Amino acid sequence: MQTEKIEFLKNYLSLYINHDVIMDSMNDSDSKYVILDVRNAPNQIKKDQIKGALAIPAKDLKARINELDQNKVYVVYDWTAGTTLGKVALFALLSAGFEAFELSCALEGWKGMNLPVENIEL
Repeated sequence: MQTEKIEFLKNYLSLYINHDVIMDSMNDSDSKYVILDVRNAPNQIKKDQIKGALAIPAKDLKARINELDQNKVYVVYDWTAGTTLGKVALFALLSAGFEAFELSCALEGWKGMNLPVENIEL
């Protein structure tokens, strides 16, 4: 039973990527990572996003998946780590054959660590 639990946790944790990895590559012009803001909300509600993020709401991701580059690694984020939109988007990307992760701290944690964000133009 312990082995099954350990395997489950190992697999679960492999779906996440830490903010340090993203920060290390943010300034690289040829970074393999693309940050995806998958929040399903209008810009007036969102107000800001992780600097350089591409906004594709989770509800639209399947319909827009052909806009994405198969050679990139996608990092999805939602409002908080406890919400499911990031997981829905991650499922869609992985099912379509993309390499993808969910940002472990979500937007809430990212902002809490004073990491780079940018205002969203209305």
